[in-house]
Amino acid sequence: MASTLHASTFVPPGFILDRIDRGDADVLITVHSESDNSPCPACGTRSSRIHSRYCRRLMDLPLSGRPVRLLVIARRFCCDAVLCGRRIFAERFASEALAPWARRTGRLDLLVHHLGLALGGRPAASFARRLQVPVSNDTMLRVIRRKGSPRMIPPTIIGIDDWAWRRNQRYGTLICDLERRKTIALLPDREPATAQAWLIEQPQIGIVARDRGGGYGVAVAKGLPAATQVADRWHLMENASRAFLEAVRKSMRPIRAVLGAATINPDLLTAAERLQYEGYLRREETNATIFELAKEGIAIREIARRTGHSRGVVRKVLRGQRADIFRVRESSLELHLPWLDVQWTAGERNGAALWRRLKEQGFRGCLRVVSEWASRRRRSDQVNGDTLRRTPSARTIARLMTLSHDNLSKSETVIVAAIEAGVPLLVEAREIVGAFQAMIRKKALTDLEPWIVRARSSLVASFGNGILKDRQAVSAAIALPWSNGQTEEQITKLKLVKRQMYGRGKIDLLQARVIGAH
Repeated sequence: MASTLHASTFVPPGFILDRIDRGDADVLITVHSESDNSPCPACGTRSSRIHSRYCRRLMDLPLSGRPVRLLVIARRFCCDAVLCGRRIFAERFASEALAPWARRTGRLDLLVHHLGLALGGRPAASFARRLQVPVSNDTMLRVIRRKGSPRMIPPTIIGIDDWAWRRNQRYGTLICDLERRKTIALLPDREPATAQAWLIEQPQIGIVARDRGGGYGVAVAKGLPAATQVADRWHLMENASRAFLEAVRKSMRPIRAVLGAATINPDLLTAAERLQYEGYLRREETNATIFELAKEGIAIREIARRTGHSRGVVRKVLRGQRADIFRVRESSLELHLPWLDVQWTAGERNGAALWRRLKEQGFRGCLRVVSEWASRRRRSDQVNGDTLRRTPSARTIARLMTLSHDNLSKSETVIVAAIEAGVPLLVEAREIVGAFQAMIRKKALTDLEPWIVRARSSLVASFGNGILKDRQAVSAAIALPWSNGQTEEQITKLKLVKRQMYGRGKIDLLQARVIGAH
């Protein structure tokens, strides 16, 4: 049997409808409480002796596209308790229906709160006006701050990572419950002491997933010495790839010798490349000075003081990380170079004609790109055979050496084959890095110890030493299913919320929106 819809169903629970007045712009609903008594807020004694009545004007949920104003006929009661210091008090209602001093009903305040959590201040206020709920953006933020964050369930497995208030300047810390897949805390900085203080208050935590930075490892070791630390697998894979790239950079001199590009003919360079080459020559002079000082046994700090360079630059030089001649970027012609080589060999030397034929194949670059390539190629054909060609960048070589040979062009295959034959230490480093990544994917924990021994005597010795220092966390990453991927996802959500507020949200507002939205 269908139920009948009564007008009293439109008012909040605990109230009795008196009348409804429909105006041109809104709806006015007059109500009074269904209870004949109310508790004293000071002593809790319930009283039914009425002192007087007054009107409370509130906003309620909209009705049929019209804003609703609620007129509550409230009462003042006399408190008859002898020891109570309050003689007269205003009527109290159920907290979920109407809070003391509130200007909105509880159900409307809940709607405002959820709009603020989802959209923030100004966007939520704009959307609320479309819903016939006139609320300012400041009110939205006040409601979010007043409600705060929900009480968290004590976690046992967490992930911890940093996030940027402002990149390279200021950072905070996010803590994620990996079992429930939700953010449970935001800390204002990434100092180990701050994280340690929070962890000490959560002794039930047994597993902590973290990145490979040392700060959080120290905080967990001091705050939860019995907890198992798990290194993030994505960072392990990325660190391995970076270690191989550093090995390639250290080997650029033998690579150039193997590829027959140990000298450069400035006549074949463009203006931008010539500037880079001149900078390379200046860097070589600086590098030679640093190497001479290092051979004399002078410390890095003293070398930095004498040369005027930072300690970071001095370390890069001593590690062989400043040997690139050119900063190579991928050209729009990269995919079409094999075809251009074929056409050039067949006798087609006109840049404009080549460009028109490339356009038919989907090339979207301009004529100047093809013309400059043709001019450079023409000049290179005119010089003698002793002139040596340009070497790809370290990043390009690292990419080519880690790709399958089936995915390489003919010229790329020749380059890789020459490097593999002439720089065997680099081939060994590639095999070691590949073995590490395979070990992570297959969860082969028994292969870790022999891998560390092998890596420490290769070009990726620095990476191997880092794995040795963090052996327990790396072992846990291989053996356990937990990782920091979910924490990274929560950081992405946090970035979205932060950017919605143009980076001006404070820690309490960010915490309320990120944690309260779950």
